[in-house]
Amino acid sequence: MVKAHVSAHELVAGRYRLLEVLTREANRLWWYAEDVASGQPRLMARTELPETADADTVRRATARVVRTSEIMRLLCPGRVATVVDAVVEAGTLWTVTDRIEGTPLGELLDREGPFHPVRAARLGLEILDVLQAAHDEGITHGELSPGQVFVREGGPVLVAGFGLAGTTLAPRLTAPSYASPEQARDERVGPAADMWALGAILYTMVEGRPPFRDRGRPDATLRAVDRLPLRTPLRTGPLTQAVQGLLRKNCRERLNRGVVRDALVRALDADSDADRCPAPAPRLRDAYAAVRHAAPAPGRRLMMAGTALAVVTVAAAVLAVTHRLPGTSTAAAPSRTTATAAPPPGPAGDGGPVPTATRDPGGAPALPAGYRRYTAPEGFSVALPAGWKRQATTRAADDAYRVTFGTGAASPTLAVTYSERVGPDPVAVWRDEVEPALARLPGYHRIGTLRALTYRTHRAADLEWVAGSGAARTHTLGRGFVLGGGRGFSLRYTTPAADWGDADGTIALKTFLQTFREPEA
Repeated sequence: MVKAHVSAHELVAGRYRLLEVLTREANRLWWYAEDVASGQPRLMARTELPETADADTVRRATARVVRTSEIMRLLCPGRVATVVDAVVEAGTLWTVTDRIEGTPLGELLDREGPFHPVRAARLGLEILDVLQAAHDEGITHGELSPGQVFVREGGPVLVAGFGLAGTTLAPRLTAPSYASPEQARDERVGPAADMWALGAILYTMVEGRPPFRDRGRPDATLRAVDRLPLRTPLRTGPLTQAVQGLLRKNCRERLNRGVVRDALVRALDADSDADRCPAPAPRLRDAYAAVRHAAPAPGRRLMMAGTALAVVTVAAAVLAVTHRLPGTSTAAAPSRTTATAAPPPGPAGDGGPVPTATRDPGGAPALPAGYRRYTAPEGFSVALPAGWKRQATTRAADDAYRVTFGTGAASPTLAVTYSERVGPDPVAVWRDEVEPALARLPGYHRIGTLRALTYRTHRAADLEWVAGSGAARTHTLGRGFVLGGGRGFSLRYTTPAADWGDADGTIALKTFLQTFREPEA
């Protein structure tokens, strides 16, 4: 099969004009591009398919990429690349996504060199959040590498490449340096292969090179991954045990998600000041503005295969669950672990939604511009954005209450719920008392698993979900914690699902969690 050789300004599938190379990995090339039919900017990932790929394989490849991407978009809004099309030309798979406002991790490492272990731990936790959501739904990424991770300013990383694994008979289509040993042996793979890839990415971030170098030919690189011993990491510091535990040749011996999460959280707690450097702004390119009109479009190419985004519909709008205040007030952990929330928006940090357990800083944190601290008559306090006010209050005979804050619109909102009749296990409260009612909401879907953590020294747990449909679909993170003696609070941040992860919402959620203070005892 003749491989495609393309250059800037050439049209792919008669529709997508290539503008400029963004980044490259072994067997993968990312391009800035333009959809000439709609005028929209795009990113296009070029992946060479094996020469043995037949027409049926091509059809499966394109359909699988689009279908898996759509599932992941629903599971992790704003955390995975949205695939809008997938086409094959001359043995090359082109995956078309919305433009991503971020920098590929591989390019970032080339530009800045090795990361401090704390910074690597923060990014690793954000990647782990996405993997957990995928694995809980039976989805394996199978192609994870630094080229599939985009680091964004002021928000969590975005992961691309879901759906590539299994599109052909090849053990791994791209970046063989990050293949697991079982992939190198062309065996059936599952979540353990993604955990290996996470370990390899952590290794690369702190060591400045992958654990197994690319040898120029995929088969040679895969043999090295399978047969050669791991090069001892020298810079991993507090991540050493996690990295070595993830890079065990026997997939049954690799660390599981919970152990890895705890290890990464401990690394963050060990030196939180080392991770204060912000994620970089994406490299500014004027290619899209200046180059898009510079060259005439060549003739239309034959499109071998193409698909459209699957349309997923769900039932009607979200209903509020208010009839059981005691049951909806908290959730908690069976033990005081420091596992973290996943995957709500926002960078890691004290009180933030991901990826570390919160700590009481011992004083009032600095507030973002426009925020002010509100102290309720009930005794609790929280910092609110400009324009947010107390909108509604619901009370019960047993001193339970719920106070809702917002701007008067349906969402975003913050609901603070208090009860004096909750058990000591917040996870059980979410699972046994709250979620059965939530499950009756139209379009309800839990994101990830119930996550136990410690919040301001209290036992706590997070539940994250979406509900509703269309423009009325909402996304909620609920954090519940117990104070003892049956008393507990929950904080629920709800926003339109389409806005989840935007800059304002990220700041708001993190500020709510950082600044909330329960009444004095």
